[in-house]
Amino acid sequence: MLGTLRTLALTALFAVVYCQSAFGQAAPATILDVELANFVVYFNDVNDYPRLATDANRTTVTQPRNFSRSIGIADIVSVNGKPAKGMMTEQRTQFNLRVNPTPGQAIADAERNNRLERFYEILKPDGTQIGSLMAVGNGGGAPPPGAPLVTTDANFVIVGGTGAFLGARGQESSPDNAGLPGPRNASMTEDPANRRVHGGGRRHFLLTVIPMSRPEVVTTPTGPVVVHANDFTLVTASKPARPGEILSLIATGLGPTQPGVDPGKPFPASPPSLVNSPVEVTVNGQPAEVQYAGGYPGTTDTYQLNFRVPSGIASGLATLQISAAWIAGSEVRIPVQP
Repeated sequence: MLGTLRTLALTALFAVVYCQSAFGQAAPATILDVELANFVVYFNDVNDYPRLATDANRTTVTQPRNFSRSIGIADIVSVNGKPAKGMMTEQRTQFNLRVNPTPGQAIADAERNNRLERFYEILKPDGTQIGSLMAVGNGGGAPPPGAPLVTTDANFVIVGGTGAFLGARGQESSPDNAGLPGPRNASMTEDPANRRVHGGGRRHFLLTVIPMSRPEVVTTPTGPVVVHANDFTLVTASKPARPGEILSLIATGLGPTQPGVDPGKPFPASPPSLVNSPVEVTVNGQPAEVQYAGGYPGTTDTYQLNFRVPSGIASGLATLQISAAWIAGSEVRIPVQP
């Protein structure tokens, strides 16, 4: 099986790798375009607690002039255009900050609509957890400096994450969602079990995530650790990769595995520790078929990844890039000869 490499075949390579002072540099930011559907905001419009979440019908709400409280719930349907599952939940307090307020609005030096706490729990399409991100900040107004140029409003700080996003930081803002139905406002008397039945709005939010680390192909002074899977020899100019061939590489930063291991503990030899996050490989920008990605036994942050070189790759040095949980690593180059 290609699920494992012969340990002895890489012993010398590991000796070189672990003599290096560091594997890479600080991880740059990655933009996650999170698409939401069935977005409903439930307003706290009743004081009679027994009535909460009891109305099976679609409800409406008359919002107060200011200082209202609400809870938003939405389904995550894609990340960076790739199908995903999960949920975004938020707590919102309205305050309508304005430089030149009308009666009922709050005067301030910057214009914002509300304060929100958002929690994104991102799952694979099969329901497997990938990780979560927490963002807090103000809605409306101008996006923060350094936000993606397509954003139009909101100023959130990403204060942490779990799973594949453990220790992440960054910022969140909103692109132009014109043409998409906004969140549906409902009373907290409405039964949220029927949220998908009654429907809600759609939204895209852009999360500029700075992870603690990112996926990287391990590189030695002689080049990236990418080998031919049939004989475990390095891909070199004298023995290049070929389109359609299966290669194996050694990487770091692919994140949690299933079965999991305790933080800081080495991956076991059996059962294999399969990478939990979605993993992608591209060669010259073309997607490659990933056949295996798992923790390398006896190490704590080293992984083996097997993939098939796409057909039609031109002769010469090809760019190779890996990603996990939509976070991409640096490009490396390998020789390819059809």
